Amino acid sequence: MYEIPSLTADHKPEAIAVLTSGGDSPGMNPAIRGVVRAALHQGIKVFGINKGYSGLIIGDLEEMTSGSVTNIVQRGGTILKSDRCEAFKDSAVRHQAAEVLKEKGIDSLIVIGGDGSLTGAHLLSVENDIRVIGLPGTIDNDIYGTDDTIGFDTAVNTALDAIDKIRDTALSHESLFLVEVMGRNSGFIATHVGIACGAEMIVVPEYEVQVESICFQLANNRIQGKGSSGIIVVAEGQTPGLTYNLANQLKTHNQNAKVCILGHIQRGGSPTGHDRMLASCLGASAVDYLCAGYNDVMIGVRSGTICETPLQQVIEKNKQLDEMLFQRALLLHK
Repeated sequence: MYEIPSLTADHKPEAIAVLTSGGDSPGMNPAIRGVVRAALHQGIKVFGINKGYSGLIIGDLEEMTSGSVTNIVQRGGTILKSDRCEAFKDSAVRHQAAEVLKEKGIDSLIVIGGDGSLTGAHLLSVENDIRVIGLPGTIDNDIYGTDDTIGFDTAVNTALDAIDKIRDTALSHESLFLVEVMGRNSGFIATHVGIACGAEMIVVPEYEVQVESICFQLANNRIQGKGSSGIIVVAEGQTPGLTYNLANQLKTHNQNAKVCILGHIQRGGSPTGHDRMLASCLGASAVDYLCAGYNDVMIGVRSGTICETPLQQVIEKNKQLDEMLFQRALLLHK
């Protein structure tokens, strides 16, 4: 359960819009539903924007009703579709987007997405007379200002389910598997998945990979009778082919590893109960914060309490992988 703040409504907009942007994440649909149902309850018109900022620029909006979000809470992806809009980095394009909203009588926008999407929301707000609330929608869990992001729990469980199946083959053939999970800049997914699946090792972007150390530990595990098969969870990192390169390096040390890249299956699928709860509460709370006069903030959760963080801080600060959690993961694998 989340502790939801009691806010005083002193600014009820006549109409708001909601969009999903960037990479899709399981739970975006429950968040949309939370926004729409909460707004309609307050007597506020809601417009859904198709295909993120790309749709906003060309005015691809439609008014939403309660029926628009019926039976979507269990669906993965986003009914509003999503896009990565490079054009929105141009201030003139953002001004054009603001004019589209104003022509529809919309003065407030709720953006569900990751760091790039929230950066666009912040710039749209400060450059134009548009009130903006952001929601952290990304499987990577790398957004500053919130302990949890919409889609992270589902991605972890999806990867965990796949790795449990891979381990059956690893045990049957006494094989070593390098399983690549998503995470270009952060090791949140890899660390949580690695602990939960009992992986022998975890490789994350935050810490340098020591191949010799990995080989020593694998050999030592065999000597101590801890098993002749293993799973190493690898965050994809910024360098394409990292996991295959790691497998080749291990081979030079007489450690043959099979590579399994989980890829985009981590983005899809029905959201877990945790993500449905998180997304629904954040979506409804975004409307509460708008009605309370808030602007240019992201609504997240910290220590079980729903709270706001200025978007300026969200985009300027980096959320760090907890070093103690990573060290605990290493301890459990020894």
